[in-house]
Amino acid sequence: MSKEMELVEKLDSEFRVRTYIGKAAMAVTGLAVIWSIFQIFAAGSGVFDAISLRAWHMMFLLVVTFLLYPATKKGKRVLKFPSVFDIILILLSIASTGYLLASYKTIVLRGGFLLLPDYIFGAIGILMIFEAARRVVGNLAILALIFFLYNFFGPMVPGIFGHGGFSVKRIIDYLFYGSEGVFGIAIGVSATFVFLFILFGAFLSRSGFSQFINDFALTIAGRSPGGPAKVAVIASSLMGMINGSALANVATTGTLTIPLMKKNGYKARFAAAVEAVASTGGQFAPPIMGAAGFVMAEYLGVSYTVVMVAAIIPAFLYYLTLIMVVHFEAKRLGLKGLSKDNIPKAMDVLKKQGHLSLPLIVLMGMLFMGYTPLYAAVFSIVACVVASWLRKETRMGLKDIILALEEGARGAVGVAVACAVIGVIIGTVSLTGLGLNFGYAVMNYTNDSLLIAGLLVMIMSIILGMGVPGVAAYVIVATVGVPVLINLGVSPLAAHMFVLIYACLSNITPPVALASYVAAGIAGANQNQVSLTAVKLGLTGFILPFFFIFNPALLLGANPYSESIIPAVTAIIGCISLAAGLQGWLITKANVVQRVIFAVVGILMIAPGSLTDYIGIGLLIVVLVWQWVAKRKLVPISHSIN
Repeated sequence: MSKEMELVEKLDSEFRVRTYIGKAAMAVTGLAVIWSIFQIFAAGSGVFDAISLRAWHMMFLLVVTFLLYPATKKGKRVLKFPSVFDIILILLSIASTGYLLASYKTIVLRGGFLLLPDYIFGAIGILMIFEAARRVVGNLAILALIFFLYNFFGPMVPGIFGHGGFSVKRIIDYLFYGSEGVFGIAIGVSATFVFLFILFGAFLSRSGFSQFINDFALTIAGRSPGGPAKVAVIASSLMGMINGSALANVATTGTLTIPLMKKNGYKARFAAAVEAVASTGGQFAPPIMGAAGFVMAEYLGVSYTVVMVAAIIPAFLYYLTLIMVVHFEAKRLGLKGLSKDNIPKAMDVLKKQGHLSLPLIVLMGMLFMGYTPLYAAVFSIVACVVASWLRKETRMGLKDIILALEEGARGAVGVAVACAVIGVIIGTVSLTGLGLNFGYAVMNYTNDSLLIAGLLVMIMSIILGMGVPGVAAYVIVATVGVPVLINLGVSPLAAHMFVLIYACLSNITPPVALASYVAAGIAGANQNQVSLTAVKLGLTGFILPFFFIFNPALLLGANPYSESIIPAVTAIIGCISLAAGLQGWLITKANVVQRVIFAVVGILMIAPGSLTDYIGIGLLIVVLVWQWVAKRKLVPISHSIN
């Protein structure tokens, strides 16, 4: 096992899995492949109703979880057969989900009236979900347990957050058989969008798409100042949006990009921060957005293309700032790009590997033509295989297809388990009225101030998102935070985008900045320094959401497109100015006063509004002239004469 993966496993139990040998290994692989094929069939055929699909998905999920994940950190990692305890848990999982599949229609015909066996199997199912969550997403399992206990001990809580309490039967009924419990929207999106797009990412990886992205990024930015860092930003952003995990993306692409940046002359701390920030942004970057966008579309009841288009400007500004920070740092340090000999020719890359982009073209085309994301995902997976066959060097054989099916199922477990246990949180919020009470408390405390409420929701989003997969983190904060913003007049689209971005940014925000910590381990840098540097480099992501909750002009489609053109252009200027202020360079080295002015200009220009734009442009002209004069003074007189 590589040092990088050891570090990832140490920080996140989601990646701490068992390895089987012999016949057991074949059986586990077979089960994972069957699960993936089932999900493709279910999405393509549409023969399953919502509850049946979710129950089958949960059954596969729990069985695979208890096979792959040890009960303790010190549990055996290499096995010939699963333990007796795990076999018992697997049988109980099959019994509880199988009982739901067999009896759900009968329960509906009874008018929802439950009998003793219904309660028993419901309780078993909830216990199995908690045990799976404990093994895979430990911190989230603790949070869910706190919410679960709140159902019982709410009467002991004073003030607005107290409630009358509920019986065990009522809680089991609501959480296991209700539409807002463990079989609600969270596991619903896991059983559809999340699984298929993680599977799509596995097929892209097996087809050689990641190598194509890396080579193509080299041709675009490799020779410019600080080229390796720019390549890291481009490659990590594209792969991050597909796999939906900042942590996994850092562990894979970071092993290539971070050493390359260090070799080029960047400090280890800076190189690690660049990789962490780039990988994190992929979770809200279109066209895939790490699958979180599909969940948002479900919440909003709109087409996914609406969400995807709305995310274009925020994601572009986030990465533009990062690219410019990298560029200005390279200019400040006097770094060069890679030599011509180390960079492939663009036409050669496109000829040899350009066909691997066909699946993304199919995906984008189908989405814009109005097909559902599920159909688009299925056809895109097929397109991965077909595209790979266009050239002998990239052709996927049966072994590659089986490995992609297995990797897709394995990769989906972490997010799926998180979505399953999040059902407990969502169900508790709904059953106890906690969401409404929280909203009232925030509005009363902030005196209806959107700025203060936004700050509170931001902090809550970052905290709840720490150590949680991107999609799962978004579902949690959307349940509690979004209603608060909407009640204060924020448009639903802007409110959801607000919490999504902050939930994702928890990956680089101390004290639980997992993406930063993994990058620091690869770079051999101090974890806290890397995390603080990452927050600095990702500053646009932290300030931008506040502007679009007040004025959604930076969200395409929230207003007429024509109203977004000027704000987008001025925001681009603002991001470049902000990057100059962060790194202390534009035309030449900036002094402290100039850096402050650049930062102020950046904030003024990013904020939509004519007055702030005029003030920002005026200040920018002043500091540009100041910089130009300073640079002229640095040019030797003899050189000027020549």
